[in-house]
Amino acid sequence: MSSDMPVIRYIYSLLLSGMLALNVHAQSGTSDTRMPILIRCDDIGMCHSVNKAAQEVLETGMPVSMSVMVPCPWFAEAAEMLKKYPNVTVGVHLTLNSEWKQYRWGPVAGAKAVSSLVDSLGNFFPSRSALFGNAPKLSEIETELRSQIEKAIRAGLKVEYLDYHMGAAVQTLETRMIVEKLASEYHLAISRYFDEQDMDIGYFAAPEHKLDTLTSHFRALQPGGTKLLVVHVGLETPEMNAMEDLNTFGPKEMSRHRNAERGALLSTQFQGYLHDPKYRLVNYHTLIMEKGLASLKRPPL
Repeated sequence: MSSDMPVIRYIYSLLLSGMLALNVHAQSGTSDTRMPILIRCDDIGMCHSVNKAAQEVLETGMPVSMSVMVPCPWFAEAAEMLKKYPNVTVGVHLTLNSEWKQYRWGPVAGAKAVSSLVDSLGNFFPSRSALFGNAPKLSEIETELRSQIEKAIRAGLKVEYLDYHMGAAVQTLETRMIVEKLASEYHLAISRYFDEQDMDIGYFAAPEHKLDTLTSHFRALQPGGTKLLVVHVGLETPEMNAMEDLNTFGPKEMSRHRNAERGALLSTQFQGYLHDPKYRLVNYHTLIMEKGLASLKRPPL
């Protein structure tokens, strides 16, 4: 962790206090004209290296949303970590895929209960096309997604929103309706249902260009709506170096990409942009408080 991290943490503790005050202003009808920036870190719990990188982000104190993968082997560590930080809004990263060659996972509900969602070894399929090529039953998709939400809640997490790993849970209108049904039942938000506008960190940009890509996109932001920055952080460790994506469309040298996204997010340069008074950092808890769950609206398919 960099030597200036304590300073950053202090600055964001002040920012977090300001964010909470803004919630009060919003409820009392006072408008805030600053541009909202929402950072969402995906795949938390996927592996130990991702969890450690996520902890570095949490240690800054900045408001952030983190989406946890409940079926993954390192979920328990992620849950214990996330409960320690008041600056994070926790979401369930609804998971129906297992994309790594030598590192696989299967359903929370059990392979026998949702047999149309798994391969011959009881693991999720690596891609959406493989999953839906197996004619998954809608009832089993609902069973599994519900099981993931329930397990997160049983682990003591305060779950406030849902999103979807690799888009599989919203592949069709029917599966999207299942996600919406569960969100309504558990009183949860859904990522991108607050009309957020995606801000690209450069997922396929070369690791050495991640920071330049992120900052150039940030400088080009135009007023209007909440800007959503989705990042996939990790550490470049032997654990992550050994992970190979079974999908040809995934970036190679995944650990370098994730480590570079972590570095770009925590860099002094990008943190400087976030301190600009024309922006304010929010998380999904902020949006729920300010807009309410009744304002959720399905984005274009």
